[in-house]
Amino acid sequence: MRTSHYLLGTVKENPNDAELISQKLMIRAGLIRKLSSGIFTWLPLGYRVLKKVETIIRQELDQIGSLEIQMPNVQPAELWQTSDRWKKYGDELLKIRDRAERDFVFAPTHEEVITTLMRNELRSYKQLPIKVYQIHTKFRDEIRPRFGVMRAREFIMKDAYSFALDHQGMQQTYEQMFQAYQTIFTRLGLNFRAVEADSGAIGGNTSHEFQVIADVGEDTLVFSDSSDYAANIEKATALAPTNCASPDPNAKLEKIATTNCKTITEVSTFLKIPQRKMVKALFVKGKEHEVVALFLRGDHELNEIKAEHHSLIAAPLEFVDENVLMKKVNCPTGFLGPIALQEKNIPIIIDRDAAILADFCCGANEIDHHYINANWERDYALGEVADLRNVVAGDASPDGKGILDIKRGIEVGHIFQLGDHYSKIFNTTVIDEHGKAIPLQMGCYGIGVSRVIAAAIEQHHDNRGIIWPAAMAPFSIALIPMNYHKSHRVREFADQLYQELLAAGFEILLDDRRERAGILFADMDLIGIPHRIIIGERGIDAGIVEYKARNANNTQDIQRDEIFNFLSKVTLQ
Repeated sequence: MRTSHYLLGTVKENPNDAELISQKLMIRAGLIRKLSSGIFTWLPLGYRVLKKVETIIRQELDQIGSLEIQMPNVQPAELWQTSDRWKKYGDELLKIRDRAERDFVFAPTHEEVITTLMRNELRSYKQLPIKVYQIHTKFRDEIRPRFGVMRAREFIMKDAYSFALDHQGMQQTYEQMFQAYQTIFTRLGLNFRAVEADSGAIGGNTSHEFQVIADVGEDTLVFSDSSDYAANIEKATALAPTNCASPDPNAKLEKIATTNCKTITEVSTFLKIPQRKMVKALFVKGKEHEVVALFLRGDHELNEIKAEHHSLIAAPLEFVDENVLMKKVNCPTGFLGPIALQEKNIPIIIDRDAAILADFCCGANEIDHHYINANWERDYALGEVADLRNVVAGDASPDGKGILDIKRGIEVGHIFQLGDHYSKIFNTTVIDEHGKAIPLQMGCYGIGVSRVIAAAIEQHHDNRGIIWPAAMAPFSIALIPMNYHKSHRVREFADQLYQELLAAGFEILLDDRRERAGILFADMDLIGIPHRIIIGERGIDAGIVEYKARNANNTQDIQRDEIFNFLSKVTLQ
């Protein structure tokens, strides 16, 4: 391709509303243009990268026997009402109405549609297992779209779905997809980890996220330094603590005035007690109770996902209003503790790390007062204990191997074991070998195709622009002829080499613009083409061209008759 025939929309200045480097570089390199909040047009250069990513995804899914289909994006509301996600998905669901006043949604995902489709297409266990996928536009009405295509409202996604007769079949397909995802992201040149994750609104009991490691990632990831354990912090847990509390505490329970000291930090400073020796209270709505009390160690944070999975706590998690709490216990939150609180008929759940404390500080259920030297069993009968907190760096890994480290990540893929959740809702069954109708066991598997590109840029860039992994680069080689329009010798040499490289199967961008050399070099650095060939008259006289890799600082001279062998080697690396 010649730049003179190409829409090469490079921009010198960073856009004012761009926050992440990927967002800035995608706009400056001419990959995307913003149409509206969270909605983007893909320009030719960006579209080539999209197609590269899609090709690798298709190759690996086809390799494991997946079948590509195309499902409609406009879906009848009845399907979402049947699955109970019409309200559950919330305002992210774009609801539309046709001329006949019938309700529809613009799809954020396709579990309802695919399950309904397979209800009519699958009859016998002999047709199983089966895997289908599509690469398609989705829409989720994000409350705060930002970071360019990283958190867009309209985005491109690969979603796949599997159907099996039993749990074992579902598990086998899940493992196939897991390995396919590993191969896809490895081929794309990404530094990633697969982590245990919460299934969220999609459903199911088991899921894994594929996270690209990046400082700007919105997700918090937890890794063991000595094993394969890895999880999103929503799902992560530490090794259960052993009971190290003193069985016969000697310190006497004492009530202390803590005037105007309401927060953990204020009480800790005033009493000179470390926060790890304190217990704090949080109050949430319960499934059957107006208020449920949660107690954590003072230096720990509540994991809301863990909490809302508890059988006593209403989902989604919602904290109790202060006015409701005052009516219930006649004391504000900053001074509430477990001792005597049970008399208020409030269920109490204690985090397991708080449950092993001895001689701790807690609220005294009286304004401007706290207890010191409080102890479980002696002062409050220890009851419900659960894992409620976020893990922290330095915790022991739950598999007993090493300690936990925490990093940031960008989610680019998520796979789920759905089980029979949707198949039971939509009565999607097959007849087994005994003639019995069996609900199908499902899995679903997503990749954020457009998000992958932004994540790759976050990992692969420098102060000059993008440094594409080879598999994702829009073009492999940039030909830059010096004074192309002034020197007929340079023009003839460049045109001939260009045609020869094209015929040999290389992806070439010939920069034949009437611009200064500095602009040509800067643009090729910005758009991140991996390999650069520079052609000049002195080189022609010497029978050489100048080569520079995008991620290298130095250039090297290549003999004219060695160009093809050299480029064949470096483009395969």
